[in-house]
Amino acid sequence: MPIERVVNLISGERCRSHLTVVSLTPILNTIPSLPVTPLSHHLRAWLNHIQKHRGPFLVVTAIFIGSALLLRAQGRLWICACGTVRLWVGDIWSADNSQHLFDPYTFTHILHGFIFYGALVLLPRLLLAWQFCLTLTVEAAWEVFENSATIIDRYRTVTLALGYTGDTIINSMTDILACAFGFWLARRLGPKKTILLFCATELFLLAWIRDGLLLNILMLLYPVPAIQAWQTSR
Repeated sequence: MPIERVVNLISGERCRSHLTVVSLTPILNTIPSLPVTPLSHHLRAWLNHIQKHRGPFLVVTAIFIGSALLLRAQGRLWICACGTVRLWVGDIWSADNSQHLFDPYTFTHILHGFIFYGALVLLPRLLLAWQFCLTLTVEAAWEVFENSATIIDRYRTVTLALGYTGDTIINSMTDILACAFGFWLARRLGPKKTILLFCATELFLLAWIRDGLLLNILMLLYPVPAIQAWQTSR
């Protein structure tokens, strides 16, 4: 075969190959790329995070288990006596109040988280994870104390909770979770926005249910008959 023909054949093959590559490039560019981070990577990162903060994680787990067992020892029911679990109950005068997952008083427990986060600023040397554990410990202790016979009777006597019989355990657990959320939210918002949201929430609750965190504390410690009359007049 003449050398000129061989050269022409090779040159033709190169041209065709080049044209083929150029023609396929726009098509290849339209194919979406596969995700580079699989779900297992996120799971591994989450497990590594737990391993790194194993102490606080175990403490938080113990707080929930321990408080639930203490509440049960006090005679609290796991769920509502009606046998159902509802996500939300908006009527504070109904028998379902404080018996299900969330209710208007859930907002007051979020405010607990605001207060605890602000108070723990005074302990700057304590790591954030342990500040969180301390917050949940105090909140869980309050839930157990709040559901004691003495405090239940006090609520029924001097506050608007005339028919209050105590929380269910599942409601107390979500109250602790609400406090945890409040702690996280306060850290995200910063002092000024947290204070504004605290005040707005209190005003909202006063207009909605004629009660709130500060008013609840006032009535529990120093009941004012005029306020109780206003709260119970529907």
